[in-house]
Amino acid sequence: MPLGHIMRLDLERIALEYVVPCLHDIGFCYLDNFLGEVMGDCVLERVKRMHRDGELADGQLAGPSRGVAKRHLRGDQIKWIGGTEEGCEAINFLLTLIDRLVMYCGSQLGKYYVKERSKAMIACYPGNGTGYVRHVDNPNGDGRCITCIYYLNKNWDSKLHGGILRIFPEGKSYVADVEPIFDRLLFFWSDRRNPHEVQPSYATR
Repeated sequence: MPLGHIMRLDLERIALEYVVPCLHDIGFCYLDNFLGEVMGDCVLERVKRMHRDGELADGQLAGPSRGVAKRHLRGDQIKWIGGTEEGCEAINFLLTLIDRLVMYCGSQLGKYYVKERSKAMIACYPGNGTGYVRHVDNPNGDGRCITCIYYLNKNWDSKLHGGILRIFPEGKSYVADVEPIFDRLLFFWSDRRNPHEVQPSYATR
């Protein structure tokens, strides 16, 4: 999807007619071909450079083990960014679009009205079976209400590479498997309604 097309998309319509109903009905949703090949590649190249330059650090555990890295529980390497850092123009463009989408959800998110977000977390699973065990992003009511994930994995084959995000929707008899494919944007509730895990990855994810 070329850059001009995404700029013309009616983000408000997508928010109100797709994102909001899906969040209320099943607790998550995703949009494919969100940025398009050109802009998606720009984001990917910047993240690859961070990874090559050793800017990512082991992810830390929250809760009772807060601040502790336990690679068998959480195998990602991460970096928090605001998007305004030098060379992060493409990432900032992505964050701006996501911000607009969430803003357009407005007062339609039940008891939530999102006015701000945290910094963005760049995350890389280096393969070798690394993943993230079942967890909740916001188990303690710290203010986070929606998790947004933008995937950058080109030519990803989950049968070979693993790395599926499995969601266990609260009170449902099913699980939802989301493949981490390039240019896919995922939304889900951050609280206890959506425990989830990153299954072992056998390629850099």
